[in-house]
Amino acid sequence: MASRSMKMPDDFNIFYLLKDALFLESPDEPMEETREETIPPYQGLTGLRNVGNTCYMNAVMQCLSSVSPLVEYFLSGKYITSLDKEKGEIATAFAYLMNDMWLGDFDCVSPEVFRLVIGEQYPAFLKKTQQDAQEFLIYVLNELHEALKKSTKRRNQGTTSTAWESRPSVTESSIITRLFEGHLSYYIMCLECQTTTYKNEIFTVLSLPIPYETECSLEECLECFFQQDMLTWNNQITCSCCGTKQDAAVKASIAKAPKIVIFHLKRFDCQGSYKKKLKTDIYYPLNNLDLSPYIYPLFRKNPKYSLFAVVNHYGDLDGGHYTAFCKHTVSQNWYNFDDSQISEIPECALQTSAAYLLFYSNQSFSVPVKN
Repeated sequence: MASRSMKMPDDFNIFYLLKDALFLESPDEPMEETREETIPPYQGLTGLRNVGNTCYMNAVMQCLSSVSPLVEYFLSGKYITSLDKEKGEIATAFAYLMNDMWLGDFDCVSPEVFRLVIGEQYPAFLKKTQQDAQEFLIYVLNELHEALKKSTKRRNQGTTSTAWESRPSVTESSIITRLFEGHLSYYIMCLECQTTTYKNEIFTVLSLPIPYETECSLEECLECFFQQDMLTWNNQITCSCCGTKQDAAVKASIAKAPKIVIFHLKRFDCQGSYKKKLKTDIYYPLNNLDLSPYIYPLFRKNPKYSLFAVVNHYGDLDGGHYTAFCKHTVSQNWYNFDDSQISEIPECALQTSAAYLLFYSNQSFSVPVKN
């Protein structure tokens, strides 16, 4: 990677600019007038300083920095037109960090400003202790959605085997829902009277069980998640037809597949005082991951996905270290992001027992541009 100046930006001077940035009046105003309008080669290869056990944050931010449509949305300033100025500080801090990672002149920048801003909403991230990367990812996506969402009204229909229910509902749309949001549909059948109902659920991250302790494939994890399950004992449903709690069969399918699907591999097994990390070798394909077996037949569109980023966790539940593998949209090469350190890696190095979050896309990415 080309050498760049190692002078660090003043994080706290930028911090005091954040509130002013929320009140930009023109959506067409560039974020920095002195920046060039095109992306120089090999930008997006910027390390993130560890500011106190923040490797979980750094790994997630590198993966999100690899989502070109998301990065371009912020680099171009398009986010400003949708920004809720009363709760837009996290989105604005995210935009500044993406700007530094893609348009900056530094080999390494600090995520301290972003950590401070998100820590105002979630104080756990202000503590200099290890946090869970999956939880942090969900918080970031939720906060970006809340700051950028637009609401529209529509008719929502739910169905049972005997009746239709139609009612007005509010649909919220944002760059996050357009890229990451999927819908699960649960088919639920009462085993006493055979009445069937459907329940819908929105997801941005799918948490997959690991069926074997030594080795398995991602497809086997998916089959385990989507297989029919029985709801008995404390998990019984209240059947609307029987009027009492009954055993039931439930099976999930994907009603709407997102453009970008994120899989969380459930390596941390915590049951009361019992804690264990599963170090199972999980084979995950780099290309042509076929989700069509799990998608409702009417909605099988673009069911094949390619891997573009991985969050790894090394160590155990009480400690450890996070890194990220990301495919660079400019060079199309894979890189290992270990806080401030970046190194190119071959594809054969991507399969490890440390994989924790897998990022797949059903579309190829172009290089993000500012204008």
